[in-house]
Amino acid sequence: MPIYEYKCENGHVFDVIQSFADAPLTECEECGVPAARVLHSPAVHFKGSGFYNTDYGKKKAKANGAAVAAPANDTEVKPKTVKKKSAPKTASRRKAKPAAPRTGTDG
Repeated sequence: MPIYEYKCENGHVFDVIQSFADAPLTECEECGVPAARVLHSPAVHFKGSGFYNTDYGKKKAKANGAAVAAPANDTEVKPKTVKKKSAPKTASRRKAKPAAPRTGTDG
């Protein structure tokens, strides 16, 4: 059975275990004034092969702004190495030979 949180007009907050079929409470358990159910947004985190860690928001920086959260994968970022292209080798390329002249009679 779910646990519901209620808050009265005087600021009292209390939890009640209720069935889905039970009607919500209307009065505070402590002082008897009208009370309402407190709704919270659910924490949803989809997991599985179809969801990526990058789909979720980044952690916020601390209040003083001194530190920022590390990336989620915690791997070291290594700089890319750039390969230098060597000069083209013209001497090793084979030069094309001209086509051989045709011999024989035309048509």
